[in-house]
This record gives sequence, C-alpha cells and structure tokens, in this order.
Amino acid sequence: MAKVTGLSGNEIYCMALKGFSPGELVVGNSVNSMGFLGNLGAGVRNLLGGEVPQVTEAITAGRSSAYNRMVNEAKGAKANGVVGVTSELRNFQGSTEFLFVGSGVHTQGGGGFFTSAGSAQELFCHMDAGYEPVSHAFGNIAYSVGVGGGFLGALKSLQRGEIAEYSNIFNHTRHHALDRLVQQAKTDRCNAVVGIRTHIMPWMGIHEMLMTGTAARHASLPRDADASPYTSDLTGEELWAMTSLGFAPVKLVMSTSIYSLGFVGGFLAAFKSFTKGEVNELTTLIHDAREMAVERIKQEADGLACDDVVGVKTYIQDLGSGLVEFMAIGTAIKKFSGIKTASAALPVHAMVGEKDTWIDGSLGMNLDRNETNS
Repeated sequence: MAKVTGLSGNEIYCMALKGFSPGELVVGNSVNSMGFLGNLGAGVRNLLGGEVPQVTEAITAGRSSAYNRMVNEAKGAKANGVVGVTSELRNFQGSTEFLFVGSGVHTQGGGGFFTSAGSAQELFCHMDAGYEPVSHAFGNIAYSVGVGGGFLGALKSLQRGEIAEYSNIFNHTRHHALDRLVQQAKTDRCNAVVGIRTHIMPWMGIHEMLMTGTAARHASLPRDADASPYTSDLTGEELWAMTSLGFAPVKLVMSTSIYSLGFVGGFLAAFKSFTKGEVNELTTLIHDAREMAVERIKQEADGLACDDVVGVKTYIQDLGSGLVEFMAIGTAIKKFSGIKTASAALPVHAMVGEKDTWIDGSLGMNLDRNETNS
C-alpha cells in the first residue's frame, strides 16, 4: 500500500543516504483545560511576576501527552524513528490543543527508536557530523513581568538606562527553559542537544518561551553523567561546517537587556521626530542595550573557556512606554580531538531549501502568480 509521508523529495534522498526509507505520517494530540483552580492560582502568581508554575506544568503535561501518542502511533507502524517532528499549540472554545506531527522512517539496520526535531535535511547534517539522534527534546517556561515588576519598572523608567528588574526576569526565563531542555537530554543519557529553536508566544494572557531541539549522543564528546550536555542553536549546515573544522558546540549562550529611554529622553525623542536628522537619544539607547547584551554572552563564553561564539543573532523589540528589549544569542564552540564529519562534502539535497507549491493563500489553487483566476 502507498505510504503518506510529510517528507519532501530532498528529505527522502538525505535519509536514504543514511539507510532510512520513508514511513507514514504520524500524529499525536491532546486537548486540555487548566480548570478554575489552575487559572486562579496562575492569576495570583501573575501579580508577582516571573514564572507561572501552574501554566508551565499544564503546558508541559499537554505536550508530553501529545508527544507520547505520536510516538506510540509510530511504534505501532513499526517505524524505527520519527523525523521532522513539529509541535503546535492551538486555542479554541476555551481549551488548548497540543499537537505533534512527524514522519516515520524505517531501516534494515535495526537500532533503537528515535525522534528528532527539525527537518530530515538538518538531521542528515547532524548524523554526518557524528550526532546520533535519540529524542525530540523541549524545555519551556510560562512567565509574566507581573504587576509588581511592572510597577517597579514603571518608576525606574522615568530615568534613562537598564531596568534591572525586567532584565533579570527575561534572562531568568530564557535560561530556565534551556535548563529544562538540558535536563530532558540528561534523562535520555545524551551528551548534546543540537538544532535548538526558540519560540516565544502568548498563552492565556501571559507568555510562554519554548525551546526545542534534538537530544543526541556523540561518541567523541565527553559523556560524564554529571556533566551538562552540550547545546547548540546552529543550523544543521553550520554545525556540519564547524565539525569539519574540528569544532564542537559547548553551550548556547544568551542575554537580554531591557532599557528605558526615560521620561526626559522620551520627550526629547518625540520632539525631535518632527524634524529631520538623527535622534541621538534613541541611537545611544539602542547602542548601550546592544553592547550590554553582547558583553554578557562574551563573559559567559569566557567562563566556559571556549574559543569563539558563532552564529550570533541579535533581536530588538519596542516594548512600549519607552522600553526596548535587546537580545543576543549564539553558540559557544571549542576544538575537540576526534571531531570530524563522515562525508567530505554535504550533498546539495541537504542544503537546498524547499519551495512551497501552494502559492495562493486562498482555498483556490493558483500555482503560478502570473495566472489570473477565472
């Protein structure tokens, strides 16, 4: 019988190079509600700011249930693994659906069952760089700045500079999510989590930060049970390239700075926006926020005795009320002996991005933008 898979032609080709053939599309879901007591507790916690444990636990439970159902469906189809795993969170009719979707793969070589985040193309890069997949891993935290933190921040926002209370909350949440991701990898006896992706999304009036990646084992990296697994947000191609040069990721490093333009600076900036020319207050503010965030990830990397921090990405967001968030994130790397790729070069199929054939966003299929609907 024909199989229905979510893998693209390039993904199937890449998996074939590693001895895998495509299997069925597999799905797992769970529709959950926090209930009255959970919402009440979350609301009380919301006044204080920081993590909202009841919400974190509810999301984690929903995701775990949906993930396990997807895994059971794949094992029922006798798949050796699930690749390209994606997760979604959807709200409807007062409830939340947690959804996991992936594509099963089969091999004649046997071995343990595995799941992986990211595409099969990225998985090929990981495997060729020596990272054998074990499990799709995730770490999350539901958080709020809170009324208390907001009030204190509002007072300080009258002065120009960093709002330490905000910076501390945002930095704590991001690192806490990473810690939970790492803990899952340790539970699965892995020494690395690769291909980490970070998502921040609203949920039930607060925010959730979700980090997903593939927990893996690398034979040439230390495997001390008490040591923290190595973490990386490099793309599959970047990780492969660094491995070919003898480098391995040590830790995903990140920092957030929340800065206030201040009452006087805000007034001057607003006044100057009516005239042509540079707004010096905003230029200096954004420069200082950027410098602070980058300096913090440099300090963290230096503490790890790493060689470089690569793939650094910077994000800036206007939070309103004269507040600006600046975030820097990258992967600290270090040279290790025995680190090398299996192939001398990546096949083009592992690097070419997929092209969407559903061009028109409406229900009518229009595969050519030059065509006109009749």
